[in-house]
Amino acid sequence: MIEGRSGAVAAALLFCTLGSGCKDQAKESAVRAARDVADLAVLVDKDVAEIERGLPEGADRLKVLVAGDLDPRQDVAGVRRSLLRMRRDVADLNIAKSTFFALADTNGVAIRNDLEEDVMAGQNLLTLFPALAKSREGFVTTTGTFPNGSTKNGPDRDWIAAVPLKRENGSAGALLVTGWTYRYFARHLQESLKDRLAEQARASGDEGKMPVFYVAVFDKSGVYSAPFTPQVDEQALQSQDLVGKTGGGTYQATLTITDRAFGYAAQRTPKLAADAGVVVLRSEL
Repeated sequence: MIEGRSGAVAAALLFCTLGSGCKDQAKESAVRAARDVADLAVLVDKDVAEIERGLPEGADRLKVLVAGDLDPRQDVAGVRRSLLRMRRDVADLNIAKSTFFALADTNGVAIRNDLEEDVMAGQNLLTLFPALAKSREGFVTTTGTFPNGSTKNGPDRDWIAAVPLKRENGSAGALLVTGWTYRYFARHLQESLKDRLAEQARASGDEGKMPVFYVAVFDKSGVYSAPFTPQVDEQALQSQDLVGKTGGGTYQATLTITDRAFGYAAQRTPKLAADAGVVVLRSEL
């Protein structure tokens, strides 16, 4: 439903062109989008909390890698096995939305991640994400961009969290790092919303009646929508100054995009980042 605009969509557009129903429909869509974005903001907090709880526990399990005189750089294959085992055994990390877990030395140079193909090894994460320097002391989150972080939908942005592996004397022996991209996270949020709307439709007996909707994550650097979102829709949201409009709370409004009436709502999600938030764009059929 969210990947195409035909059939019933055309009928809805005809209705809009014949009367004032288009404006009323857009306002109703904005009201519903506000409810949607409030639910997604709760989900964002839950997802971040899984990392806040799970990453320190994971680091505690991995501290054997830096015990005594051990240097994890001498056994990168063993590091990957340990990361995979850690993710499996720590409940919060097993369900976390992270796309990777990695170990870096205290200078921020990545040693190994848990993916089969490791393109992070050797990169200096502190150069890419300077705020991670504070992770030698404790849990830290930040945002930025890995090299070649663009997708078919356009540029992407990364959310990163890190925590130290402590040696016996309390000093940091290595850094445990994890994260996800904004577009990947937007897809997760969009799928969650899709499931909830489908459940509501089944409960009301309107299984065939689903709105056109898209979810994106935003911050001061831009808007990052889920895959398959039409470029024109993302560009329309880019023009809305979502960071500025959500400074005082949830913001909702209407938009016309390619002759179709939409409502949208945006809300900040400070647990993700101070200026970050989620926006839902939807149009009723």
